[in-house]
Amino acid sequence: MFLPKNETANADMRAAEQARREGYSRIEVWATEEIPAEIRRGVTISVQEVQCGDPDCAPIDTAIAIMFPSGGRGMLGIPLESKDVSKEALLEVFPTNQVLAAWARGEDAEWPPMDDEEEEMEQRPRLRFEVGQRVICRVGPDPVTGWAPGRVVQVWYREPSWPANSWAPYKIELEDGRNIFAPGDVDQIIREA
Repeated sequence: MFLPKNETANADMRAAEQARREGYSRIEVWATEEIPAEIRRGVTISVQEVQCGDPDCAPIDTAIAIMFPSGGRGMLGIPLESKDVSKEALLEVFPTNQVLAAWARGEDAEWPPMDDEEEEMEQRPRLRFEVGQRVICRVGPDPVTGWAPGRVVQVWYREPSWPANSWAPYKIELEDGRNIFAPGDVDQIIREA
């Protein structure tokens, strides 16, 4: 007997989510192993997939954040879904020990190295929203009530304390007057109003 279509779809979604989580776990282990033992203690590795809206990039990238107890941190990305990331692909984009040591000391260290800001701007993906555009942003955990309206006040926002080359796609002024940033340009975080 065949399962109803929605049961099959649910099973496929559960299998895809399981593969994604297994990919995240594998990448966390590999990334942790690549950090020199003398600076590894207390490091947090966070892995997630992000959707890219730019037609010239992979539809889904795997983003890896490395955070040290000192507050130093950095990010790297791989243009593959997490389930498809190999250890070799991770090592191709992994920071040098010198960069990792700087992050461990709480210092800014550019990774990947960029020559100038203009080249950096050209390499960023095209964003869905422009300054002044009205949006709805995720501000809480509840999938129904955890949203607030606002408008984009800046694209490619960054705070001075962030590591070099760390950017948020948007800074948003909410209708209640708060200023927040959207850490990703995906519908789960920011939507058209």
